[in-house]
Amino acid sequence: MKKFEELGISGHLLKSVEEAKFESPTEIQEKSIPLVLKGKDVIAESATGSGKTLAFGAGIINSSEKGKGIQGLVLTPTRELAEQVAQALKEFSKFKGLNVSAVYGGVGIEPQVRALEKADVVVGTPGRLLDHINRRTINLENLKVLVLDEADRMIDMGFIKDVEKIIGECPNKRQTLLFSATISGDVDYISKRYMKSPTRVSAEPQVDPTKLKQVYYDIPSNLKFSLLMHLLKNEKAKLIMVFCNTQRNTDFVAKNLKFSGINAQAIHGGFSQDKRKRTMERFHSRETQILVCTDVAARGLDIKNVSHVYNYDIPRESNQYIHRIGRTARAGKEGIAISLVTDRDYQEFSNILNKLGIKIENEKTPEISRTMIRWMEEKKEARFGSRDNREGRGGGHRQSFGRRESGGRERDGDRGRSRSFGGSGSRTGGSGGGHRGSFGGGVRGGGRGGGFGGKRTGGGDGRGRSFGGGRSGGFRGRSSFGRGR
Repeated sequence: MKKFEELGISGHLLKSVEEAKFESPTEIQEKSIPLVLKGKDVIAESATGSGKTLAFGAGIINSSEKGKGIQGLVLTPTRELAEQVAQALKEFSKFKGLNVSAVYGGVGIEPQVRALEKADVVVGTPGRLLDHINRRTINLENLKVLVLDEADRMIDMGFIKDVEKIIGECPNKRQTLLFSATISGDVDYISKRYMKSPTRVSAEPQVDPTKLKQVYYDIPSNLKFSLLMHLLKNEKAKLIMVFCNTQRNTDFVAKNLKFSGINAQAIHGGFSQDKRKRTMERFHSRETQILVCTDVAARGLDIKNVSHVYNYDIPRESNQYIHRIGRTARAGKEGIAISLVTDRDYQEFSNILNKLGIKIENEKTPEISRTMIRWMEEKKEARFGSRDNREGRGGGHRQSFGRRESGGRERDGDRGRSRSFGGSGSRTGGSGGGHRGSFGGGVRGGGRGGGFGGKRTGGGDGRGRSFGGGRSGGFRGRSSFGRGR
């Protein structure tokens, strides 16, 4: 506790920290809390699970008084994170008696209106906060501290204009704290426009590279789910997170895992708040050991003891890859990150690894039996379009199963390709595929094959490229990511 005392935090908060059995401050807490307590604007770059809530919470709790109106406001990108942060702030401030309220979409607004009348601190998502501002059910004139938590993800989700509107409703005389896993150009724009001479601090990722094993499997797309099934059944795992790029793929994977007898649950922005809450409770209690999720739904959630991370869909950006694998190999524990790479993923995966400058071991694909896949039938159209339901470019669009659908800019998370579930024909090819056929049916036509990142050639002949490296002879010369042969 001595190290926490040296940071200058108040006696009320020290008592809460001691009760929570925190042994010593994290790196981001050590670097940011003294600055926050001095009232400075701070930009803190730190990964999920690094102790950011206590870092900005120390400032809010220190400057707030019970019954003096809303003095602390925390913006978060998702409902789960809003709920998680609000609960943490309640625990940290309980000996000071502050009223902390969480406001987010997907639930009734009237109970929130009543809670806001007595709130000292508010945590919320941009969409619902704007609803309260427009209804004049929230008063921010006494605000002292504004926090933008997971700022990069809020911007990625398209909330930048909403965030700017909310900032415009806050008093000019305030402290602004910006916490983000990455500092992108847009995050930098926010800081320059709305912060006053901010001090920037950062913490190294908590993932221990000596304890994290990263591998990939080069697998035909029609065997990808079968390989996932095989690995899940044969790996000795504790808690597992399986990442998909779209809501539809998340549902598809989770439902087929359950259909095959594996205890898995899905979570994404298309679910109601109540359903998402129940799912996370089951995962935290170990009732469910496999969580199939989108990046947005999982971002910011504090999930401990994850032993395996699967990239069922290859992430679109290197930052997403880092966030995903950062879920495991934490706090001195070992972990493994497994990527399932199909021909349509070669270019993206190569770009990610070249940008990060890392090498990943290519695991030999084991002998697997094809798993029967159940395609989801169309029951009704699900619409996801509220401000708090956005999941990147894929959210906010009509979604249906059993027919051609469009998930925003991407269809089926596959660079604009259409896919018909249970229909007669689907196009699943592209840069490395080009085969055309119906699910479960034979392949019609020759298609175009291609080496890893190399030029396409008729029928797969010719030269390919190894990921991140030089050319190899035909397909026989494949090499591991990050170097060529």
